[in-house]
Amino acid sequence: MIAALGSLAAALSITVVWPQVWLSCRHGRTLGLSPTGSWLAVGLNLCWLTFGLLVGDPAQVVTHAVVGAGNTAVLAAQLRGQPHLRTTPALTRTAPGAAALAALAAGSVAAVVLGAEAAAVAAGLSAVVTLVGVVAALPQLLGVLDRTSDLSGMSPLRWYLGAGSCASWTAYGWLLGQTMVWLSAGFGLVCAVVTCLAMRTRRPGAPVVPLHRPGADRPWPALSAA
Repeated sequence: MIAALGSLAAALSITVVWPQVWLSCRHGRTLGLSPTGSWLAVGLNLCWLTFGLLVGDPAQVVTHAVVGAGNTAVLAAQLRGQPHLRTTPALTRTAPGAAALAALAAGSVAAVVLGAEAAAVAAGLSAVVTLVGVVAALPQLLGVLDRTSDLSGMSPLRWYLGAGSCASWTAYGWLLGQTMVWLSAGFGLVCAVVTCLAMRTRRPGAPVVPLHRPGADRPWPALSAA
């Protein structure tokens, strides 16, 4: 049963990002997505991919390579569709966390190359990344809780799948006694459920109707020749 639950959790983790990839890359819709959250998602995938390589876990490597590619595509669509996010002030505000995670992943690999024990480095990396993963969910959660936010660029299916994935990982970690796994997944589950409820209850804004200027539909009088 536990093995089947783990397989389900892994399968949902791989599929969860692709509805958002389709919506953002195919239709160009990214409103409502937190740019900080998108950058952190890419950085976290890189760290977990590094973790999988350090411990020699093919499932971790495949999962985070695939999910990382999807998150990178969403981030690229976000930067392309919202040019202000590519400005220096915006990047300074949203990207440092991802840069720090990339440096952490590179430092972990360098430590092993220089002779550190891979298992010990991987354990430290996973502990830091688990904590960062919990914090990384906050920008998106706070954005969703803002009643003025336009969530039209967020895929509901992505968050429904995310809730299922987090629920599976929570049960999996609980049954195996892996405290960090079920705590992290449990927090993700809360965030996913809150996001799903917000998208179901949020009402779209009223359409903007252009004001009608009296006489605007009349043709301009012809100018008479002198």
